[in-house]
Amino acid sequence: MIQNTHAIVLFRKTRFLTDNQGALEMKSVKIVIGAVLVLALSFSLSSCMKGSGKKIVGIAMPTQSSQRWIQDGGNMKKILEERGYQVDLQYAEDNIDAQVAQIENMITKGANCLVIASIDGESLTNVLKKAADAKISVIAYDRLIRNSANVSYYATFDNYLVGVMQGGYIVDKLKLDTATGPFNIEIFAGSPDDNNAYFFFNGAMSKLKPFIDSGKLVVKSGQVDFDKVATLRWDGATAQQRMDNILTASYTNDVVHAVLSPYDGISIGILSSLKSVGYGSADKPLPIVTGQDAELPSVKSILAGEQTQTVFKDTRTLAKRAADMVDSVLKGEQAEVNDTKTYDNGVKIVPSYLEKPVNVDIANYKEALISTGYYTEDQLK
Repeated sequence: MIQNTHAIVLFRKTRFLTDNQGALEMKSVKIVIGAVLVLALSFSLSSCMKGSGKKIVGIAMPTQSSQRWIQDGGNMKKILEERGYQVDLQYAEDNIDAQVAQIENMITKGANCLVIASIDGESLTNVLKKAADAKISVIAYDRLIRNSANVSYYATFDNYLVGVMQGGYIVDKLKLDTATGPFNIEIFAGSPDDNNAYFFFNGAMSKLKPFIDSGKLVVKSGQVDFDKVATLRWDGATAQQRMDNILTASYTNDVVHAVLSPYDGISIGILSSLKSVGYGSADKPLPIVTGQDAELPSVKSILAGEQTQTVFKDTRTLAKRAADMVDSVLKGEQAEVNDTKTYDNGVKIVPSYLEKPVNVDIANYKEALISTGYYTEDQLK
């Protein structure tokens, strides 16, 4: 409270300034007052959090532009608060510098544990060193944090299996094991700064590449390698523009039979591009389009006969897993893991727990999404 007293004194002094000089000095005083009040507020918030008697968990999420991250953050906050923790939940809106600043602020405010879904898996090395110096444990959430020894655990889904499900779905629906073909396919991948994108891509290509090599699947654009098909920040508009370009350059006289899409937001962009050139009509049906995360717009798209498939990753399950890890590290115990070999972040193999994803399409959406309470029937109307 000393800082606030100083601010009041400074403000009162301005009454004795002359008009011209006073205007300039008043501006300077206001800047000082503002800085002092911000500092006072920072100390006040920090003292409030530390003085609550509860252990503090900082949760750094990448963005609120994706439904799944809102649910992830909300679910985790609810579970941790029910367990008696104080939670500082922040979203960085896909701004790397903002996320670093948010994590630094959590450290300053006395966080006892950090749960981080990184925007860029390689951008947090320095700030995690600060966390380690402050004896704060770090749990990577669904996106592996790379190039840092200061990551205690990783809670995620079996990301390679996600890709296997997407690629395998295309193989099954096109009946590639028995059909003569050829079928035209285009390939999309996730963001190159997200380690998961490589697992999704490699899993899917483990199913698709043998048929591409044999000629039964044809990528008319010629774009197959990850660096050619990646979609920065998983952005649907970027994917839509790329699909527009592919259709213009490679499909004047041919049709697309399947599109490998790694994520629902990308799928919606691809579908918009396809529909803009006449796909979705009786004489030009939409191709098979995969997806991931069972986001509400994509589930509705599946019910409308547009998007074909999505991979459901129950954020409630992953949030509970991360909360269990928080419990363990703050009790000085080892967290439960089921993978100690796969996730090498460039410095260490991070002990991980891999939850199981679920393949969803029109045939099983009720069982997977409604019976489990993830969505209601009304939400899907």
